[in-house]
Amino acid sequence: MNTKLIITLLTPLFLSLPSLADQKSGLKDLFNGKDLTGFTQRNGTATYEVVDGTILGTTAKGSPNSFLCTDRKYGNFELTFEVKCHNNLNSGVQIRSQTKNDDPKERVNGPQVEIEASGAKGAEAGYVYGEACYGWMTPKDKLKPHKHFKDGAWNKYRVLAKGPRIQVWINGEQVSDLVHEKAYKSHPSGFIGLQVHGVGNRGPFTVAWRNLKIRELK
Repeated sequence: MNTKLIITLLTPLFLSLPSLADQKSGLKDLFNGKDLTGFTQRNGTATYEVVDGTILGTTAKGSPNSFLCTDRKYGNFELTFEVKCHNNLNSGVQIRSQTKNDDPKERVNGPQVEIEASGAKGAEAGYVYGEACYGWMTPKDKLKPHKHFKDGAWNKYRVLAKGPRIQVWINGEQVSDLVHEKAYKSHPSGFIGLQVHGVGNRGPFTVAWRNLKIRELK
């Protein structure tokens, strides 16, 4: 059989399989790339849709913060994802988060990994904020603007949450390494949520995620 024909036939098969690196690391898809199965929206009226294998979130005028949250809860884990965010939109990914009585209408609260364009002077991307609790969890002396987040491009995040320790890398650069005993006591586990921040009457702005993968830890 012609070599080119063999490659043509096998390429779709290879593309559909998890990468060898993912198999070795134990990372599993959090998002199937086709629909929002396994996710529930909590709070807000921002829209979430699947576009070209990504989850695309779009702001809605007058909406408070919106969150697309996993139905499954996670405690200790390694989470990786890629994100591209409009330069005028602040966003984030909730980890170990919750709502009162697990009611989707109640206020989302818990640790959030910040997503923010660097701009001319740098920003707080990758630092950890307590959404509706605690405020900045990253210590003030560590809360320094940086430019590891590439504006207008896809950025790869890695989040390692084990016990009270939370570590975050952006594009291979570590930006967070904190221990927050109080937050771990109140939020030892919970859902992962993709935030579309409220923008008042501005916008619409978008934020997109792809290649969301997770590995649970003991």
